[in-house]
Amino acid sequence: MSHHLSVGVVGAGRVGAVLAAGLRAAGHPVIAAAGESDASRRRAADLLPGVPLRKPSDVAREADLLLLTVPDDMLPNVVKVLADSGALHAGQYVAHTSGRHGLAVLAPAAAVGARVIALHPAMTFTGTAVDLERLHGCVFGLTAGPDERALAESLVADLGGRPTWVPEEMRTLYHAGLAHGANHLVTLVSEAMGLLTAAGVDDPAGTLRPLLDAALDNALAHGDAALTGPIVRGDVQTVGAHLKDIAANAPDTVPSYVAMAWATLDRAVTDGRLLPIRAQSIATVLRAYGDRDITRPHRVDSR
Repeated sequence: MSHHLSVGVVGAGRVGAVLAAGLRAAGHPVIAAAGESDASRRRAADLLPGVPLRKPSDVAREADLLLLTVPDDMLPNVVKVLADSGALHAGQYVAHTSGRHGLAVLAPAAAVGARVIALHPAMTFTGTAVDLERLHGCVFGLTAGPDERALAESLVADLGGRPTWVPEEMRTLYHAGLAHGANHLVTLVSEAMGLLTAAGVDDPAGTLRPLLDAALDNALAHGDAALTGPIVRGDVQTVGAHLKDIAANAPDTVPSYVAMAWATLDRAVTDGRLLPIRAQSIATVLRAYGDRDITRPHRVDSR
């Protein structure tokens, strides 16, 4: 465990309140939090009982470790305002939880002598006590200077997580990978449930769960080798039938089905499991419902 630091959190949202509660459980006193919405106030009351809600500048002045858990687009302005107001000070640790940003966004804090850390939990949060258990084993994407690395890793250990170090210039790409995998997965699953509902299935979630659990496990373990289904098998007529019925019953889902079908087709061709002549037939079907973006590589077309 790291030596105990007084913790202040600016942005008592889903992430901030949970991380502060986790650090508090590890022995770090949480002295104050800032949150303006009713939801933030309720969350603080549930997860951080007894912790006063104060203005961001007051929270910042008193904390040994200041957690900035505000939305990505707000972060630069929050850091600048706190630094300009004199609320940040030399020797203080200032950490943000943005996946996209690294240390550059904390430059105003570093300029006054604060020790800066980017500490991003690769996890989706509900903002409830359920998340505290999920922190155990959660990977944190860290970026820090040599003098702050030990403290960053120690905080992650206190939260029960595992560190992975992300170079400053790769923070946005790191975050894109997480968002593409998690956020777009939610959209994909929601659309799949919509198709099953339209087909009259009375328990779409229960029907999908075993299939998706197996597919996710296989994909994480084996990558593209886990691909199955009509495109990998070269079932041209099945792909066409899918699109015909989707267009008739859930037309809003056609663009995403076509986009993912193109991506799947590319991967099946690249790893050699689908013959080019069969791939061309599937490509013809897909074009009938919307051609790929011209900026994308045309692996299928080049064969």
